[in-house]
Amino acid sequence: MIQGGIIQQIELSSNLESLSQIENFIDDVCEQYQFGEDHYGNILIALTEAINNAITHGNKLNPDKKVNLNMETTTSDVEFTIKDEGTGFDVDAVPDPTLPENLEKISGRGIFLMKSLADNVIFEENGTTIKLRFSLSAN
Repeated sequence: MIQGGIIQQIELSSNLESLSQIENFIDDVCEQYQFGEDHYGNILIALTEAINNAITHGNKLNPDKKVNLNMETTTSDVEFTIKDEGTGFDVDAVPDPTLPENLEKISGRGIFLMKSLADNVIFEENGTTIKLRFSLSAN
């Protein structure tokens, strides 16, 4: 059974090469805690999007700024907290990528993907912190 509390924590540099660490991190976590294949894919994509946004939009690829990733579990879910050192943003001002005028745009789908894949997405501290929660209970 999964114990509660912060059990994993990593600090990432604000460069796109750091994204490769996320796949290894998720591989290790999913294997260690025996998350299913469906959870693996959802966690990997949502977390990669969140980290990419934190590096690119939050920290603006500034090598002096870091992105912190924490993973906390309960007996029924896992929550990832991603925190950047940027100034934040208004999540309500992000255009809806499903609207006809936005369908052809090549960016702007990260938050939509996170909300589609995670069971709960919470933006805190003016958008510099995002929490992604995934339910691990059987569906």
